[in-house]
Amino acid sequence: MVLSRLIFSRLTSQVKFSFSSQSRCSSLSAMQNAYVLYPKGAERFSLTFHYVNDSLGVDRQFNLNRLSSETVSSFLTRIQCNVEKSVKEVYAKRRRKAAKKNKNEQTGHDPGPAPQVTVELLRSGNPVPPDETCQSLLECKDLLTISLSGKKFHLVVNPPWVKEIQLPKSILCNFPLYPSKFVGNNLNRSDSVFKWYKKLQNASAWIEVGSGFVYTPSVEDINHYLKVACEPQRDMVSGPIVEALSTIPVEAGPGECPFELRHAFTKERTSGNCFRVMTYNILAGMYSDTDAAKSELFAHCPTYALDIDYRKQLLMKEILGYNADIICLQEVDECVFDNDLLPILSMEGYTGSFLKKGTVSEGVACLVNTKRFRLVNTYSTLLATELSERPCYEKLWGSVKNNEALLERLKGRNTSSQATVLQSVDNPEKWLVVGNTHLYFHPDADHVRLLQGGQTILFIEEIVNKVKVENPGADVSVILCGDFNSTPECGVFQLMTTGHAPEDLVDWQSNESEKISGLALSQPFKLGSACGTPPFTNYTVGFSGCLDYIFYDTSSFSVKEVLPLYSEDELKRYTALPNIVFPSDHVALVSDIEWC
Repeated sequence: MVLSRLIFSRLTSQVKFSFSSQSRCSSLSAMQNAYVLYPKGAERFSLTFHYVNDSLGVDRQFNLNRLSSETVSSFLTRIQCNVEKSVKEVYAKRRRKAAKKNKNEQTGHDPGPAPQVTVELLRSGNPVPPDETCQSLLECKDLLTISLSGKKFHLVVNPPWVKEIQLPKSILCNFPLYPSKFVGNNLNRSDSVFKWYKKLQNASAWIEVGSGFVYTPSVEDINHYLKVACEPQRDMVSGPIVEALSTIPVEAGPGECPFELRHAFTKERTSGNCFRVMTYNILAGMYSDTDAAKSELFAHCPTYALDIDYRKQLLMKEILGYNADIICLQEVDECVFDNDLLPILSMEGYTGSFLKKGTVSEGVACLVNTKRFRLVNTYSTLLATELSERPCYEKLWGSVKNNEALLERLKGRNTSSQATVLQSVDNPEKWLVVGNTHLYFHPDADHVRLLQGGQTILFIEEIVNKVKVENPGADVSVILCGDFNSTPECGVFQLMTTGHAPEDLVDWQSNESEKISGLALSQPFKLGSACGTPPFTNYTVGFSGCLDYIFYDTSSFSVKEVLPLYSEDELKRYTALPNIVFPSDHVALVSDIEWC
């Protein structure tokens, strides 16, 4: 019961309501709404309404949390007591003011005693029996009305409802802005109405500047505070308008970012047999926000530019501008996927899935343009955990199961690989299995990465075979993206591009106490690197090199275009990555691939 009360209390206290909206589900357009939240069968329900009575001097919001089992009589008595308490407070102030005027020999009118408030509950225009329970009333489908001293409220049960809405703590001119958190019940975000306003700090009036879930502040908005107002809607029913105010003003952006120059090559979307693939390690906020990141790893970068609220604005603008059909991302914070990537990209016609790295709150994500591909299924493997369990890893497990030092190291790894099964919309006989992974990073772990790369390609092979069995006649091809933390000289790259990683590779011995003996890897796919082996896909103070790849099936595809990468001068303009114009320590790889 305590938990139920707490939940309902939070629903009505976390947001600022405006009660100007009217329900679109009734013809009583002149009647105000009172809102009830009642999950069917719940022990408690909440009521929220805004009561304005100029003659009584009342203008305030009332929130009640009541037992569903109480009678209508008890419920109405509580409403009456709450409103009368507010009225009495107003009249007490009026009496004190009148007494003060009389004391000063001024004419002061005694307002007299506070009038009694009358409360009535009507069902389809008729009074509800006082002994009826609130539960039976709320579960009926009849039109319910509350009358407060003659002022009527249409009772809307379980309306569209915004539980939480926030704006980010960094707002940049010319970068997309949207609520950093938006949580609701019984609403469709696409149906809901969003309006944006601005004002200077000391100004009294808000000026409307835009509409829609996303607003891009202009130069004229700099130094202004912003407000977003949301009227939640679903099936022509509206809930109370909720507002969120920015805690900081709009700031000037960093100017033109280098990725915006790349957008000149991706203005047009692909079509026909061609599709665009992107892979990008976007640097998780859980890593950029650490003391070590600020003082050591990325000490060259201003702290504000490491903050995820700053970087998200650049990331979203960059990702959207590439117009990719398949987007593979690594180091994605779970909250960034839920609150940023999926909501914003879904507005542009994407769908996708997120794979968390075990218990860590970051992982990999794959998003797909639904106009080009149908997302059929997603699969995942937690590499360390499933090494001894998944049948396709049997050979690998047999070679390492007695290597205690290695197993101890693997035990703490949360590396995961994701496989997304897609069917082409334009060519339904064409299917894709898109792999996405982020391999272990440590310098002395070439052997671990090679093992993980072997697992990943075996996992992809397993999914390809599964798709072929379930869809006879399907033409199934492979794309494998990710941050492999491996340069072109490493065994992982050799395994992917030649199909073999022999047992005498130096990678197996990168850590003497954990070295792997007698294990050779092979894989059946003819893979090539769509973007080749550029000098840099990761550029930091301590390391720079090629770690990220888009591997594609050369027997099925040809590379049509590769988006030009940055010069080293661009990368080191602000010492290294990330910086005020590069939101990650990696760069995005983008390639247009065509079915042969």
